[in-house]
Amino acid sequence: MDTQCPFCSVQCKMRITKELPVLGSSRPSYMIEGIPNAASEGRLCVKGMNAHQHATSMDRLLQPLVKKEGQLVPATWEEALFAISRRFQDISKEHGPDALGVYGGGSLTNESAYLLGKFARVALGTKYIDYNGRFCMSAAASAGNKTFGIDRGLTCRLADIPLARCIILAGTNIAECQPTLMPYFNKAKENGAVIIVIDPRVTATAAIADIHLQLKPGTDAALANGLLKVLQDEKLMDETFIANRTNGYAELKEHLASVQLDEVSNLTGLKVEAIRKAALAYGQAETGIIFTARGVEQQTDGHVAVRNFLNLVLATGKVGKPGCGYGAVTGQGNGQGGREHGQKSDQLPGYRSIEDEQDRAYVAGVWGIDPSELPRKGVSAYEMMELVHQRVIRSLFVMGSNPIVSNPNANLVEEGLQSLDFLVVADMFLSETARLADVVLPVTAYLENEGTMTNLEGRVLLRETTIAAPGESMHDWVILCQIAEGMGKQLYFPFESAEQIFEELKLASRGGLADYYGITYDRLRREGGIYWPCPSTEVKGNQGMMFAETFAHTDGKAIFMPVSSRLPQETPSDDFPLTMTNGRVLTHYLTGVQTRRSPSLAARNIESYIEIHPKTAKKHRIEDGEWVEVTSRSGSFNVRSRITDKIREDTLFVPMHWGGVQNVNKATSPELDPHCKMPGFKTSAVAISSLRIQK
Repeated sequence: MDTQCPFCSVQCKMRITKELPVLGSSRPSYMIEGIPNAASEGRLCVKGMNAHQHATSMDRLLQPLVKKEGQLVPATWEEALFAISRRFQDISKEHGPDALGVYGGGSLTNESAYLLGKFARVALGTKYIDYNGRFCMSAAASAGNKTFGIDRGLTCRLADIPLARCIILAGTNIAECQPTLMPYFNKAKENGAVIIVIDPRVTATAAIADIHLQLKPGTDAALANGLLKVLQDEKLMDETFIANRTNGYAELKEHLASVQLDEVSNLTGLKVEAIRKAALAYGQAETGIIFTARGVEQQTDGHVAVRNFLNLVLATGKVGKPGCGYGAVTGQGNGQGGREHGQKSDQLPGYRSIEDEQDRAYVAGVWGIDPSELPRKGVSAYEMMELVHQRVIRSLFVMGSNPIVSNPNANLVEEGLQSLDFLVVADMFLSETARLADVVLPVTAYLENEGTMTNLEGRVLLRETTIAAPGESMHDWVILCQIAEGMGKQLYFPFESAEQIFEELKLASRGGLADYYGITYDRLRREGGIYWPCPSTEVKGNQGMMFAETFAHTDGKAIFMPVSSRLPQETPSDDFPLTMTNGRVLTHYLTGVQTRRSPSLAARNIESYIEIHPKTAKKHRIEDGEWVEVTSRSGSFNVRSRITDKIREDTLFVPMHWGGVQNVNKATSPELDPHCKMPGFKTSAVAISSLRIQK
């Protein structure tokens, strides 16, 4: 069958051929090959090549589980669904509908993400819905909205990368997180591009850099100020573009007058000469693209840090033309589409605002309800966990996520989930969160579940299937319809296929910023993928290039914003002398629930680790390969040490894919970005010590 990878935001297309078992074996084998497509051009990475292993795993949940006498035991669908509808209704009646919470995921299809938002607001009547994408792109999304008037991951096309003569990769390790995109950057180098990597680690991506700015974690906004200062001093600003297409430059210019490169150097730990070299490379280049990812965004000043990099884009006029633009490198498979159609606490389908009266009236009309019946905005993902802990939210429905591992301040999250009156989890596996549930519902995997996904370019893709659901597992959207029926809301959830849901999604998005109205399943089959916005079936969308003539603000202009240089939210102290950052590794994805069920992937990284510089290891008496304890103000975790000179002496790095005692988020701070509610995953002040037995 032809399908696409369930993991990262590239959404590589692939063909899977199932072969009969060889003599003496009871299990079939699989041949995986990439299919040519506009994003990955037929390439696959090691995760995509082995994705089928988790979908065919013997660990798959194949029937509902209900907790009885403290143990999860098999149950019928009738029993499980009755328990859910009864408990949801009882809790809502006793404590109000806002005592119910819904927690989604950035890997759900557009159809399921849309239906989850409708389910929360129409079937349950709660304002409390958010999703794990809050931890992925909320800083870049809010920055894009404020600067450009719209949030879309890439303002340009992947095909523009080889045309750029300077590329800045800020806080993104594409070689490990989106490896099938690396040939675009290699081609750019062959064409003479200067590649600048901003990262406290010497990653596989930094290995291709012409300039590597190995800054202190959490000082990206300050670095961008230094780069802007050099551009201003060297008269490399595009004054014509600034005058014709932007607002707010006078304020930025006044701000830059106070910026001192020596101060930026002290904050970032970079030499002034290195900052100047990078700024000149970008400013003097005829074309250029800036990419940011979680390294910049997962900070409590992530919103303004991204805005300062967008200041660089606007100041040089490098947007809206071939070889130019900005890209927020989406992490999750449907991180872009998943936030456009209703999973976020403040959004309705089509990227409409749940607080805007016209938006509320339009979507309510599509849904067949009165606007007054629509709840107002709720809170962000981690703030929901705080409300769970405070027992404001007394029941939680989790679909496609594992919040006990992915949230910061994980100990508080675990305590809160354990104290819930009623927890329901829909998943393929018994995740760390599912183990705490009162009811666990088995869902289908990517091989079985049809629907659309929106990749990092804003290109909508159709994932089809010919495989039946295994065991008693159900599509996530079917589960939502059946629970809604149990709540007496079946009139609003009459869907019998993913395509039917998409038809309503299109209508709900019509006229919104993320307009899918002109996209159909038939068009996606014929054309292979369509960029949004696509308001009509008569056009092909915007062809991937945003802002060629105008921005999305009412006056058509983009907005500069002065950004202060500041220290991270947590700085080292005598008790916590090091800064810990976290991120991904090539062979695992999110909290590892799927990739750890793949023998080929798990074998490559069977456990987590912490990277520590040799001098730092010597100072703290840490030996290579031994177990250590890492402690912060929030908590502690245990992990194996890995001594390397590819990290700053003041910095530690830990992958984010493991739970239990290896859960790095037991030690991350609960402080949030005030603009977008992104946690500060990248800058936790910690102490480290050996766990070896002292003789």
